[in-house]
Amino acid sequence: VFVLQEHVALSLNRSALLNKMTTLLWSIMPIKTFFNVIPQVTLEKVLGITSAGNRALACDPHSGLVAYPAGCVVVLLNPKKNKQHHILNSSSGHMPAVRVWDVAERTQVAELHNHKYGVACVAFSPNSKYIVSVGYQHDMIVNVWAWKKNVVVAANKVSSKVTAVSFSDDSSYFVTAGNRHVKFWYLDHTKSPKVNATVPLLGRSGLLGELRNNFFSDVACGKGLKANSTFCITSSGLLCEFNDKRMLDKWVELRTSMATSLSVSEDLIFCGCADGTARAFSPTDLHFICTLPHPHSLGTDIATVTEASHLFAFKENVHCPDTVAVSYDPTNRWLSCVYSDHSLYVWDVRDLRKVGKVYSALYHSSCVWSMEVYPETRDREPHLSPGSFLSCSSDNTIRLWNTDAQNTTLSPNVISNVKCTISSNSEKVDPQTSDNRTGIRTICVSPDGLHLASGDRNGTLRIHDLESMEEILDVQAHDSEILCLEYSKPETGLKLLATASRDRLIHVLDADQEYSLLQTLDEHSSSITAVRFAGEILTALMISCGADKSIYFRTAQKTEEGTAFTRTHHVVRKTTLYDMDVDPTRKYAVIGCQDRSIRIFNICNGKQKKVYKGSQGEDGTLIKVQMDPSGLYVATSCSDKNISIFDFYTGECVATMFGHSEIVTGLKFTNDCKNLISVSGDSCIFVWRLCPELTIKMRQRLSELKQNSRPVQKTPPNKQHTLRYKANHSFVAFQSNSCELEGSGPRPRRRWSRRLGSMDLKVKSMLDLRQLESFAMPFFPSRTQDVHKDLPPHRNKELGTTISLQTIAAWVNLI
Repeated sequence: VFVLQEHVALSLNRSALLNKMTTLLWSIMPIKTFFNVIPQVTLEKVLGITSAGNRALACDPHSGLVAYPAGCVVVLLNPKKNKQHHILNSSSGHMPAVRVWDVAERTQVAELHNHKYGVACVAFSPNSKYIVSVGYQHDMIVNVWAWKKNVVVAANKVSSKVTAVSFSDDSSYFVTAGNRHVKFWYLDHTKSPKVNATVPLLGRSGLLGELRNNFFSDVACGKGLKANSTFCITSSGLLCEFNDKRMLDKWVELRTSMATSLSVSEDLIFCGCADGTARAFSPTDLHFICTLPHPHSLGTDIATVTEASHLFAFKENVHCPDTVAVSYDPTNRWLSCVYSDHSLYVWDVRDLRKVGKVYSALYHSSCVWSMEVYPETRDREPHLSPGSFLSCSSDNTIRLWNTDAQNTTLSPNVISNVKCTISSNSEKVDPQTSDNRTGIRTICVSPDGLHLASGDRNGTLRIHDLESMEEILDVQAHDSEILCLEYSKPETGLKLLATASRDRLIHVLDADQEYSLLQTLDEHSSSITAVRFAGEILTALMISCGADKSIYFRTAQKTEEGTAFTRTHHVVRKTTLYDMDVDPTRKYAVIGCQDRSIRIFNICNGKQKKVYKGSQGEDGTLIKVQMDPSGLYVATSCSDKNISIFDFYTGECVATMFGHSEIVTGLKFTNDCKNLISVSGDSCIFVWRLCPELTIKMRQRLSELKQNSRPVQKTPPNKQHTLRYKANHSFVAFQSNSCELEGSGPRPRRRWSRRLGSMDLKVKSMLDLRQLESFAMPFFPSRTQDVHKDLPPHRNKELGTTISLQTIAAWVNLI
């Protein structure tokens, strides 16, 4: 929560005015946050926004910067140049504080502690002498700070829930607004010579009249000719004006179901409302002027928005995200709007009859569960550009991003340089109201870059063709959420996909045979947290770990039915195993454990090789571990929200990063060894720039590995899959090989079945099955291009327990 405003800095040893600097006031929520103290890694780009209201959005009319929070980071955005700078919180612990930052230097200049539970909102006085901070409802206190001296000059209690505060134009009073609450606080005591003593703050309630039972969501004091007036907005959709007697003078209806935010200048009032609505009024008489353009509608395939007319065109029966914050820059005449789906628009309102768009950005609106870097492909032309990575979220979307600022493969559309490349015909889902159990839990890209596998929280497995971005498989593979997907490495000579779930089962699918089922493994007795492939041709290996504290090492063997994995080693530890990765030499498995330790196992014999701490903190558990492409370093994320990079061989910590406000759910190094990308439950994606020293070492090691690698017999290149099918088009009734026909023996508890006399397959659970014959259709169309051209595209259908899922992907050029 912060306010951006110009203030004057006075030198301690001179009485003359030295310079002007822009400062940022940021009140910290009562959460544990940290600062990146090791200069090995710097934050390069933030893809996300977590503004919850007007108190978390500010603009500077002098520089044109827009400030907003993303996790524990304040992003300073230049909308015109699409450039970011970042300020990271520099404290730890649970004590809330108000911090003042020098924006130009991005250094902290003051830290104010007097709140116990949290700070709800803050504001600078227009003369920059004072800061007012309002605590949470349980905090019940309002403080006025002489922030340069770090003293509270006035304070008082407030029992209501306060959501907004605004200073008068002459700095003589400020107004707070909240639940059935509008109160005027006067600063006459500041004329007293006792500047170091805290005096009671004088407050007078506004005369609300018949509106006394309303929730006042925002407040703003008038400017210029209306400096004696105060404007408020109610959540029910009323714009109110209080006169200099604190009396409710007049109000107008906004004709909306909900109003959230307010921004006032000398000649305009902007109100943020539900359904993406922002309305402009005149402050002199509250006369309605116009309604600003709406943003994109919820569920829009943004690839289709290639012209400005598409964005501004009126559409019936569509819903837009709610406007949650507005901030007006009177110098540049820009209006910044934040919407409930975590999108940001900056509108040019110089001419209200012809509003233009300066900048826009679309981010994940809920927890980001997983991310994947698009692999480097040598044998064929890649379908995605270098520097691409994908992320999946609880908002039911898969998005494609690009870290290469020079990439011109895909032309950007008019929404924030984003191009949608994956879409479905499923029902559009509002990410703000969708069930908490929905969302895509994990994704994995095939090593050849052809297919994208995704698993959702209901156990549905989907495969997308990354060339056409069309769905080619949709099957209810598990009873519970899919926690891990893994393709086998090309070195093994196999093309397999392993799916692991909370239902304790691992399914091994043959990607070369239209993802037919090869084997089901059920050794684990609890949730399976990670599955990895290793080995070479004739010695393919699979390693899995889970919440049952077990690690299973399996070896592939050829059988009459095909490839099957048999257990060779079983290791049990005294701690839960949360994540695993395999080093590039395919000799060692790196496992992150609940006791914050990194355990390294020899894959061949299953013996523990080494163990060392995987976190610098004393609390929490390791959530994710990730090896870099060269195998020199391992990155870890801990439940205390920190990220660390360790030397794989020595266990020495070489870098520590902080900035996410929720646990880090995914980590990946880029193929060029320049960046580390982290995703988190705070809906943000951070792109970290590794120092040149680390990058050079990793590239040197990669070069050595390529030179020392033994030639591997190459398998014949496989034709690209051009089939488009879904599980509900199959003719086959799947059943266990060990089960007898109905009537000839005991009936299995659960099995695959089909509707008799129908072409549709009714998909049921795979729980308790040991071997299934195939996911595939018995009569697949030919793979040749000529036959495929004659095939009509299948439409997505919803049946049985298959969940319709909206998947949206986007290219974002990071500049």
